[in-house]
Amino acid sequence: PDTLQLTCTCGRAAASSSMAAHELSPQLAKFLDRHLVFPLLEFLQEKGVYDEADIMRAKLALLTNTNMVDFAADIHKSLHGSDEVPQAMRERRGIVVARLRKLQADVDPIIKCFENPNVLRSLRQDKAFNAQYLQEEHSIGPEHVEALYQFAKFQFECGNYSTAAELLTSYRSLCTNTERNTSALWGKLGADILMQNFEAARDDINKLKEAIDNNTFSAPLVQLQQRTWLLHWSLFVFFNHEKGKDDLIDLFMSPPYLAAIQINAQHLLRYLAAAVVLHKKRRNVLKDSIRTIQQEAYEYSDPVTQFLECLFVHYDFDGAQQQLKECEQVIETDFFLALCKDEFVENARLYIFETYCRIHQTIDTKQLAERLNMDLEAAEKWITNLILNARLNAKIDSKAGAVIMGTQAQSAHDQLIERSRQLSVRTFALANTVVGTGKV
Repeated sequence: PDTLQLTCTCGRAAASSSMAAHELSPQLAKFLDRHLVFPLLEFLQEKGVYDEADIMRAKLALLTNTNMVDFAADIHKSLHGSDEVPQAMRERRGIVVARLRKLQADVDPIIKCFENPNVLRSLRQDKAFNAQYLQEEHSIGPEHVEALYQFAKFQFECGNYSTAAELLTSYRSLCTNTERNTSALWGKLGADILMQNFEAARDDINKLKEAIDNNTFSAPLVQLQQRTWLLHWSLFVFFNHEKGKDDLIDLFMSPPYLAAIQINAQHLLRYLAAAVVLHKKRRNVLKDSIRTIQQEAYEYSDPVTQFLECLFVHYDFDGAQQQLKECEQVIETDFFLALCKDEFVENARLYIFETYCRIHQTIDTKQLAERLNMDLEAAEKWITNLILNARLNAKIDSKAGAVIMGTQAQSAHDQLIERSRQLSVRTFALANTVVGTGKV
C-alpha cells in the first residue's frame, strides 16, 4: 500500500487548545494509504483541533502524488485566496488526462470482454484456466490483464473508488501472481472503506489476514509491516460494523498482531482498551489487555489506557474518575472513537461501580454517588435502571441507604465460547511455531 510518512503540518503545529494533546493522526498516518488519511483530516478540521490553514496544507500535501488534480487545485485556491494555480498543477493535469486516454485504449478489449455475459459464465475458480480461455477464445493476453491492474490503480488515484473496486475484483479473478494479487486486495480494501462498504471491507480484512499469515516464505520484517498496516486499516471497519468490537479484540489480541502492536504501534493500545470497555461481554481479555498496557506504558500511555490501570491495577477510584473525565476530551477528538463517547462513558462508569462494590460489597449510596460524580437522586435512578435491565446483580437497601452487590458469575455457555476462542488463538500460535521451526 501507499503509506504516507506524515508528520503533517498538523502534527508539527502548536495546538491552539488541549484537544490536540493526545491526538493520534500523525502516528496513524504513517501506516495508512494517503486516501485513508483524508477522512481523518476532514474530521480534525470539523472539530477545530488544529489551525484550519495547517489542515488545508496537509490536504494539499496528501493530494500531491494522486490523480485528484482538480480537487488539489480547488484546495490551493481556497488556501491562498486566489483563482490562480501553479504551472506545475496545470502540467500535472495534462499528464493525468493523457495517461487516462492511453490506459482506456489499453484496457478497452478486456473491459468489453467482461461486459459479455457469455464470457462471465465461462469463467471458473481456476485462474490459470481463465487466463488460457481468454487468450485462446478472445485474444486477451497478459498485457491486457496488466493494463486492467494499472487502470484500476489509476481510477483509485482519481478517487473513483467504486470503479476501482470493480476492476480490482475482475483483475483478481485472472491474476496468478500471489504478490500482485495481495496488492490488488489492499486496493480493494481501501476502496471499500472509502465507499463505507464495511461488510465487503470486513471480508477483505479476513482475506488479507489469511494471505499474510499463510505467506510463510515472506521475510519476517515484511510480515510485521503488513500486519501493522492491517491493524491500522481495520480500525475504519471495526468501529463501523456491528461485529467490529469482537473482531478488533480477536485480531489485536492474537499473538502475531499483538507482537506487531508492541513493536511498531503501541498507540493502538488506545483502541484495544476502548474496545474492552465498550464490549463488556469480552471480560475474559481484560486481564491480558491490561498486562500488555502495563508492559508498554513506558512507550505509550493516554487517559484511555490509564483509566484501566487506575481502576483494575491500582484500584485508585479517584484517579479512575479523573482519567474518565480526560477520556471524554480524548475520545471527542478521536476519529474512530468519537461516535462511541456516550457508550464508553456509560460502560466505564459501570466498571467503576462494579469494581467499587466488589471490593466493599455493601456501600453507602451517598458515597457511591460521589464516586460516580452524580447527585444522589440520579445515582439511585442509574443503579435501579441497571438492576432492572439485568445488567447488574445487585439490590438497593432503601432503609439503610446502601447498595448490596451480588456475585457476577459468567454463564456456562459464555465460558464455553470464551474458552473455545482462547483455544483457537493458542492453536494458531502453535501452528505458526511449528511451521516456522520447519522452515528454519
